[in-house]
Amino acid sequence: MRTAAVITVSDSSFHKLRDDLSGPAVANALRQAGFEVVATEIVPDHQISIENAIIRMCDVARLVVTTGGTGVAETDLTPEATGSVCDRIVPGLAERMRAEGMKRTVFASLSRGICGIRGAVLIVNLPGSPSAASESLASIVEVLPHALDLLAGKTQHAQP
Repeated sequence: MRTAAVITVSDSSFHKLRDDLSGPAVANALRQAGFEVVATEIVPDHQISIENAIIRMCDVARLVVTTGGTGVAETDLTPEATGSVCDRIVPGLAERMRAEGMKRTVFASLSRGICGIRGAVLIVNLPGSPSAASESLASIVEVLPHALDLLAGKTQHAQP
């Protein structure tokens, strides 16, 4: 079973001023794609809080997915937090999500989400709205198992 953790980055959800709709939507989409969601968490829009949550989740899951904090507002710090805890960046995943998002809305161009690797864990930043998060995940979900296999050291290619 492929394990995943979901982190919602939202001041209003963290302070219980608004229900978290994105985290549950992402967790559901991951389950439908065959992942076991082993942990979820809501953190405020604070870089250290986001970094610490990502590091914690990397200890329990092979895929860590964040939702929220990827825009251009002053408090949108998820990409910075993610970048600071990653060993390597995987730009193609974020490029694919933005490209697919641009087919639906020009506002996808404002997403600054990144994807990266910490150890053998893949980290993916999704936008904060439930629909944008689900659509972004859907655009890359088919390549995630292969990426996780490669990170696990399964690099043998099938013989023709």
